[in-house]
Order: sequence, then structure tokens, then C-alpha cells
Amino acid sequence: MTAEEKYSSNFGPAAASAGGEIPIGIVAGRSGCGIETIRFYEKAGVLPRARRSEGGRRVYDDRDVARITFIRRARELGFSLNEVRGLLALAEGNGDACEKVQSITLRHLDDIAAKISDLTTMQAVLNALVTRCAEGDNTACPLIDTLSNDRQRYSSETTSEIHI
Repeated sequence: MTAEEKYSSNFGPAAASAGGEIPIGIVAGRSGCGIETIRFYEKAGVLPRARRSEGGRRVYDDRDVARITFIRRARELGFSLNEVRGLLALAEGNGDACEKVQSITLRHLDDIAAKISDLTTMQAVLNALVTRCAEGDNTACPLIDTLSNDRQRYSSETTSEIHI
């Protein structure tokens, strides 16, 4: 039985559209977010506190589903919760938001470029360690030795060389 069928008799999509009260399970399915994630977004303040049904359950409307979907997509693109808050404020604000959104996005792109650079360096260091393992006499594993010694640092200029 699907979530849609489970809720259709008492308070499913048909009932929800009449009263604007969509249960959290249906919201989760429509938005692509898990129920716990929706609750987390509420606690984190990027989603307003949900209204409650007469039975005390969280209920939402189509605007909430759209907001949750927006949050999910922004998070998938790597925006932090603070950046999401800023984007939401701009999306709900006046018409001059595009320039500000572009600024936030350009900063985010800089962060992504820095992470890619760091990951590329990490990849080169790990490749060098794997190569040392393959070339070694197997008396000691260079990878285990390197991971065990917190005094070793890696040079980004010479990633095949490990410095102590």
C-alpha cells in the first residue's frame, strides 16, 4: 500500500486539497524529503512551525510543499542552511532579488572550486600512497604508516612526496 493510498480515506490528497491540510507523510512524498528532515527544517528555522490538525498532527499546504522542495533542492546543490535562509528571504522579498541571489551563488561557486582543489590534492596524495604500497617491500604499509602518524603533512606542490 502506498502512502497516497494509506491516507486517501481519512486525510489524503483529496481531503487535503479541500481543507489545505496535507499530512506530513504526503508532504514528504511530494517534496522528496524524509519526514525527519522536514521536522529538522522546522527546528532549524528554515520552515515555519507546522499548523496542527485537531488530532495534533502536523499539517501543511501547497506553499509549504513548495518551500520544502526549494530547501531540498538548495541543499542538494550544496547551499548551507544559512545560505538557504538568505535565498528564501530573497525569494519572498521584492523584485530586486536576482542580483543578491547571484552574489550568494558566486560565493558558493568559489567555495565549490576550493573544495574541488582540496579533493584533487587529496586524490593525488592517496594515489601516491597507493603507488608506494605497490612498489614497497611489504614489510610496512606506507598508507597505514602515514595514517598512523599525525606529524606527517602533505605538500600540495609535490603531492607524490610525503613530508614529516
